[in-house]
Amino acid sequence: MIVNSQPSPLRRLAKSLHLGSLLYRVYHVPKGFIETCQRRGASNMAIDHWSRLQMEAATCHLPTIEADKAKETFNIYFLTGQKFWYQTCFCAYSMAHNTNINLRPVIYDDGTLKQKYVSQIQRIFPDAKIVPIAEIEERLEQDLPANRFPYLRERRLNYPNMRKLTDIHAGSQGWKLVLDSDMLFFRMPTFLVDWLKNPQNPCYMIDTETSYGYSDHLMAALAKTYLPERLNVGICGLSSSEIDWEELEFWCRTLIEQEGTHYYQEQALVAMMLANQPCAVAPSKDYIVMPDHNEVIQPKAVLHHYVSVSKSWYFRYGWKHFTTA
Repeated sequence: MIVNSQPSPLRRLAKSLHLGSLLYRVYHVPKGFIETCQRRGASNMAIDHWSRLQMEAATCHLPTIEADKAKETFNIYFLTGQKFWYQTCFCAYSMAHNTNINLRPVIYDDGTLKQKYVSQIQRIFPDAKIVPIAEIEERLEQDLPANRFPYLRERRLNYPNMRKLTDIHAGSQGWKLVLDSDMLFFRMPTFLVDWLKNPQNPCYMIDTETSYGYSDHLMAALAKTYLPERLNVGICGLSSSEIDWEELEFWCRTLIEQEGTHYYQEQALVAMMLANQPCAVAPSKDYIVMPDHNEVIQPKAVLHHYVSVSKSWYFRYGWKHFTTA
């Protein structure tokens, strides 16, 4: 039903993906912006923009997190850059603020992480590790070369979410907890602390609905089993050494050839990787995707992941729980 296992010519790949990228830029992006304006109104968008600028400025006032040298340190991983560095800082700070363990952010440059942002990150987290884009790309050339993994490498260039897989895990070993930047912690994240101390299985959080972007029958046929429902990669703990990159390339290529590219493709690939595996799943009542307005104002959960309509509450109210500015 699915697949011709022989790889397509690179010319066909380039043609289809370049056309899709062009269509996205000249049609879908402007169309999405216009629809957002119509749905939310220009005044609300202006308020959100101003609130975002306030949040970025407030990052400069976050206090330094000093590590306790007598305690073990656990790494938490982020992909970030110019658009998201301040959100990364608030996420990591809020987690450190609500734990009693040492956390070291390991920051992967998405290609836009300027030195002024690095300086702020290292001011807040003196032990933070910055992985520069040059180092990432050198490792990819060795461990994920474009001539063997053309679809993953192209997606990485034109679909930045894919870098949370390729840039952080390729050529690496061991368990890694990768967090999205647009999240905040409000209480002790016992589930994640326990996982960091003793990772045995992959972990993820629960979405509001299943959002993979591809048909169930295609994904299930590729994975050769049923898929987990409502998997959200805002929290994503994986063992780098257990990722089958040849299989991931095949899946990526087949999804694109049969149903095109999609914003949720990274989430789809993770769901396929974790299908039929024992996993640690964050309790949805404590780790909330898209919190409502009341929950953002008076948080009762451990963590909020601010997606879709909750992004406005994030910029207007969420981060202010961690600053007196």
